[in-house]
Amino acid sequence: MDTISWDDFQKIDIRAGTIIDAQPFPEARRPAYKLTIDFGPEIGIRKSSAQITDLYQPETLIGKQVLAVVNFPRKQIGPFMSECLVTGLHQPDGSVVLATTDQPLANGAKLA
Repeated sequence: MDTISWDDFQKIDIRAGTIIDAQPFPEARRPAYKLTIDFGPEIGIRKSSAQITDLYQPETLIGKQVLAVVNFPRKQIGPFMSECLVTGLHQPDGSVVLATTDQPLANGAKLA
């Protein structure tokens, strides 16, 4: 495993945000949802594509707080522009479990 410095880690801006909309993304190569996430007044609303269809349904994602990297460059995914990277952990079967908070936080709270 490669190691990184503390300075490298500090460059990654991971914030808590609340999913306010989740829609199927049928144009994606692999099954995915289009998420709209509220990161509070400092960062605002961002969109992301997430391959989380194995464990989640769009209606169960609304209101869920997730952790996302907000300082990656925007990325075009088919007809959709992803503006942040929602984080999750892969299970042995390939499904992804979202990285979430266990207590409510203000949208935009920064991982320290």
